[in-house]
Amino acid sequence: MIPFSPPRIDQRIIDEVTKVLKSGWITTGPRTKQFEKELTAYCGNKTTLCLNSATAGLEIMLRWFGVQEGDEVILPAYTYSATANVIMHCGATPVFVDVDANDFNISVAEIEKAITSKTKVIMPVDFAGYPCNYDEINALVIKHKDKFNPHSEEQKMLGRMLVLSDSAHSFGAWYKGKRSGSCTDVSVFSFHAVKNLTTAEGGSVALNLPAPFDNEEVYKALCVKTLHGQDKDALAKTQKGNWRYDIVEAGYKCNLTDIMAVIGSIELERYDSDTLPRRKKICEMYTSAFTNKSWAQLPIQTSNESTSESCYHLYALRIKGITEAQRDAIIKEIFDCEVSVNVHFIPVPMMSFYKKQGYDIKNYPVTFDNYSREISLPIFYNLTDEMVKQVIDAVISSVEKVLSPS
Repeated sequence: MIPFSPPRIDQRIIDEVTKVLKSGWITTGPRTKQFEKELTAYCGNKTTLCLNSATAGLEIMLRWFGVQEGDEVILPAYTYSATANVIMHCGATPVFVDVDANDFNISVAEIEKAITSKTKVIMPVDFAGYPCNYDEINALVIKHKDKFNPHSEEQKMLGRMLVLSDSAHSFGAWYKGKRSGSCTDVSVFSFHAVKNLTTAEGGSVALNLPAPFDNEEVYKALCVKTLHGQDKDALAKTQKGNWRYDIVEAGYKCNLTDIMAVIGSIELERYDSDTLPRRKKICEMYTSAFTNKSWAQLPIQTSNESTSESCYHLYALRIKGITEAQRDAIIKEIFDCEVSVNVHFIPVPMMSFYKKQGYDIKNYPVTFDNYSREISLPIFYNLTDEMVKQVIDAVISSVEKVLSPS
C-alpha cells in the first residue's frame, strides 16, 4: 500500500535528535531559539515564535489581540476545524464565507460582504500551500477601517482588523516576491507530521506587524503568555543565581521543545534544495498525466503571471461533474489498487458541532462543490517515480470505472 504522507525521518535527523537527547537540554532551549531565528531569516518577516502547534499559534494571537465574546472573526468555510475551534475557544463567533471556485482559497468579495462593526480579525487559509490574495485582503482591512470598533489596547494600536493568516499549509510558498510569513500582519505555520516541513508536532507564529508595534516586544509578551505567564523561561533561569521568577498572568503551556526544533532545523536546511523540488516534480508528473483527461480539474499551483507559487503541500484533484457519492466510490476503487488518498477537507459547517451552532453548508455552495469532487493524491519526499506512476494508473482506472456507463 502506497501511504498518503509519511514524514521524512532519516539517519541525519536521528543523529541530531540523539545529540539533543544527550545534551541534557531537551525542552525549550538553545535549539528552539536558533530555529526561530532560522525561520525568520527564511521567511523575511520581523520575528518568529515557535510553539507546539499551529492551533496554539492561532489561538494565542486571537487572545493577544483581545478577541472575546461578542466579536466576529471571518474565515473560509473550506478549512480544517482548528481554524474555527480557536475562535470558539475565545468566545467569539466564527463567520464563515465561501471560497473561490478555482483555487479553494477564501473569496475576497465574500469577505467584504461579511464585514461588520463586530469584525476583529480576518483569517484567510492558504489551502494546499497556494497563497491567498493578500494584496486585496490587506487593502480590504484598510478600506473598512471606519467599521472597526476597537476595545483592547492592541486593537487601538492597529486601528483596523487584524489579518491573521492560517498558513498551516504554505511554508515556503511565494506571493508576489514575498515568502509566506511576510505577506500580512501575522502568519501561523504548522510543522505537524504530515506537513512539508515537520518537527513531529509543532508550529510557529511569524510576526510581521506594522508600526507602531515593536515585534520584538510582542514576541517577548507572547513568550510569557505561552509559558504559564512566567516572566523567565527555563533557559534564562539557568543563568547563575537567576532562579527567581514571577507569574505575571494566567498563561498557557504551548512551547516547542529542542528535540522538535532540531528536526525542523535540518528540514529547513534542505527545504529549498531538496524537499520542495521533489514535491514539485511529483505534482508536475500528476499534472502531465491528467492534463488531457476530460474529467480532470487540475489544482492551481502557480498564478498566471507566475507571481505566486504553491509549496506543493497537496495535490487537490477535482473530478468534473460528479456527485459526492461518486467521489467516494472513486476513492474506494483507488484504495483497492493499494494507493492511499485523502480528502481535504470536510468543510467545517458540515461537522456536527457546527451544525448544532446553526451553520448550514447550503450557504457555501462553492465550498461544497469543491469538497464533493476533491481527492488529495499522495505527495511525500520518498515517493518514487514508479510509485507516482502507480498512483496515476490507480486514479485513471478508478475514475473511468466509476464513470463508465453500466
